[in-house]
Amino acid sequence: MTAYLKAAQLDDGRIEKLQSLEKELGTWIVAVEPQAQVAVLSDDQLRRLQDAERELGVVLLAYRPASTTH
Repeated sequence: MTAYLKAAQLDDGRIEKLQSLEKELGTWIVAVEPQAQVAVLSDDQLRRLQDAERELGVVLLAYRPASTTH
């Protein structure tokens, strides 16, 4: 699983841009390499994911690999 979700490597200029956006939006942003795309979830799937977050006490990210061969 970790082979698909990897933190993006950002140079100083891109880090500054990201930090500026975080400040504008008032939130933290996690940058990952583009081989992962956010999964489109049905209302039921989203509700189940949120239930799991509450139960586990974590933030879960649902994504799908760009390559569907796995």
